[in-house]
Amino acid sequence: MRRSLDVLLLFILVISRLRINAFAEASLFEHFQNISRHPLLGKLLPREAFAAFGPYMGDPIFLLLAAISLLAFLIYAIVDLIDVKPGKLTVFWTKYALLWIIILALILLPTLKLTLLRQDNLPHSYSHDGGVIQTEATIDYFLDGRNPYIEDYYDTPMADWGFPEFRTALEHYPYLPATFILSTPVKLISDGILGWYDQRFTYLLLFILILLLIPSLVRKRPAAILGLTMLLSLNPMMGLDILFGQNDIFVLAWIVVSLWFLQRRQVMWSSLFFGIACAAKPTAWFLAPFWIIALLADQNISWKTLPSQIPQTLKRLIPAIAIFLLLVLPYILWDANALIDDVWRWSAGTAEAHYQIWGLGFANFILATGSLANRFAYWPFWIPELIVSIPLLILLLTKQMRNNTTANVYWYGAIFLLGFAYFSRFLNENYLGFLLALFALGYFTNFSSEAADSSQ
Repeated sequence: MRRSLDVLLLFILVISRLRINAFAEASLFEHFQNISRHPLLGKLLPREAFAAFGPYMGDPIFLLLAAISLLAFLIYAIVDLIDVKPGKLTVFWTKYALLWIIILALILLPTLKLTLLRQDNLPHSYSHDGGVIQTEATIDYFLDGRNPYIEDYYDTPMADWGFPEFRTALEHYPYLPATFILSTPVKLISDGILGWYDQRFTYLLLFILILLLIPSLVRKRPAAILGLTMLLSLNPMMGLDILFGQNDIFVLAWIVVSLWFLQRRQVMWSSLFFGIACAAKPTAWFLAPFWIIALLADQNISWKTLPSQIPQTLKRLIPAIAIFLLLVLPYILWDANALIDDVWRWSAGTAEAHYQIWGLGFANFILATGSLANRFAYWPFWIPELIVSIPLLILLLTKQMRNNTTANVYWYGAIFLLGFAYFSRFLNENYLGFLLALFALGYFTNFSSEAADSSQ
């Protein structure tokens, strides 16, 4: 009897997303009431339906979308049983369409629902603090000609988000300029059409772009298209980030576009988009060493030959350097200390008001010793970071040189980032979602490349 890994993987991801979405929405204050009285959402069902559902198992829209996703999965599993002749794509396209129905039900529509609820409620509700609320404020500062790294956020909705003792970001914007600069056109268009804007509109556009690029990323191989689309769209961690608006999808999109061009040996375009990624968030920097080596995939790379290839490498880096400087240099010249304080010192724990020790990594062992007064105390995490990261980088770069593929940029970049982040001051759960996306891209793009090479 036929057994398909994609059916098992999809079911795991669907039930994970259902549970995570349910927990996330259950924690929202007066959520059921906000749905029922919303001027648009509240009219999707008759009043009697809201009364029949009650607030006990989740709001009616969530439950209906859950039922749609499970029905689509059931049909997917049944379609998978159909035997077709080799080369027929009917089953694949049916599966792919059903997968998009699930994505619509579990990611796209729930995200739009939360943006509508936020618009009808408090501006600090139904959203992430930095990825949505603070980034929207920086866009306003940018349009007003003010420096987001000099300004504070006490007079923005950020001041009402979360626990007061952890609101240190009110004095810091920890992301790089591309995040708010490149989001500004979407805001202006949205304001013109809707009269309002939510930063998740930008993230959703980039999220959909990534999913649409997947078929060409994996050389149109059906199994790889389905697997990668599932893992990127229904990612247990990053899916929640999209719902509430954390910005990992923003930097991931530019990385994916860059490596899409690099697969096609369009080096200059790849360089341009990777420069944008690096000007958006420092997490992109951890892929940069492997991406730089991949730029020279048309040459024999080794530690011995690398010095002689520096001129050629620098030539290919010109677009990345140029766009990075175009986006970041004005703020360095404006107030370099403010930029460094917000982006680096705040997260490193050395700013006057800084980020707390947090997350799922090595830092918990330090807290467990009882040697620190609280989560805001300083500890030199840079020591284990360097001890681990330097030899790890050398090992991974050596492997990249031996098998210089774009797939390994994702895979080795993910391992390097995890090695650094695990021993850093914080390892938040959204980093794990970002890492899963990188590992999935590294696996499936490598799988398709090997298959393509073996067929030649």
